[in-house]
Amino acid sequence: MNTSKIGFIGGGNMASSLINGLCQSGHKPENIWVSDINANVLTTLNSSLNVNTLTDNIELLNNVDVVVLAVKPQVLKQVALTLASALSQKPILVISIAAGISQASLSHWLGESLAIVRCMPNTPALVLTGATALHANSNVTATQRDLAENIMRAVGIALWVEQESALDAVTALSGSGPAYFFLMMEAMENAALSFGLSHDIARLLIQQTALGAAKIALESEESPEQLRFRVTSPGGTTEQAIAAFQQGGFNELVGTALTAAK
Repeated sequence: MNTSKIGFIGGGNMASSLINGLCQSGHKPENIWVSDINANVLTTLNSSLNVNTLTDNIELLNNVDVVVLAVKPQVLKQVALTLASALSQKPILVISIAAGISQASLSHWLGESLAIVRCMPNTPALVLTGATALHANSNVTATQRDLAENIMRAVGIALWVEQESALDAVTALSGSGPAYFFLMMEAMENAALSFGLSHDIARLLIQQTALGAAKIALESEESPEQLRFRVTSPGGTTEQAIAAFQQGGFNELVGTALTAAK
């Protein structure tokens, strides 16, 4: 897989993260191509990662085995229509990381016979701890599935869903999820400041606590509920906080919020 030539149309934050992850996981920079309309973006990528950069999307397609569409959703249709003719001549794997753009739309714009994988990554990919869900259309081969998964695993975990509609749930869960945790951290910080803790101490304690809780959850075979019970002593301080959350309808509010996102 590390010998595949990978192209990125769009060199923004998510593409840059993927490229950085690929280079760190053993992909050679000379096998990675990036096109973007912003010359400064290309200069930065070339100088920092030594990858191939250009401004012509068609030239990029001619040099790669797989292309990642990493442009903003609102301009994806325009970009895709300009690629259709070239892709009909060279039907390579297309991976889209644009939120909310269906495979049906992508196939309509790019070509009905193309192998297309739609992905829903999240922003922790920026620090190589992302969570990505993928769905392949019926034209994608087993080898192409492996290639797509290999690319997305460069920035974290990558999981396949059986139905494309599941990506809506993934978007509500892990796609938007980092903001939910930031909101919790923000609320905890405000409470800590009201208790008289300094800003720096409060923030660092909250950040390390969030990191530690996530690490325990990742490394444990127990459910979140079981882990919660382990740190909730009967009659103790944690029990008082949990009771206040539950009396305030915390679980129901989280469900309502994720439903709204979905």
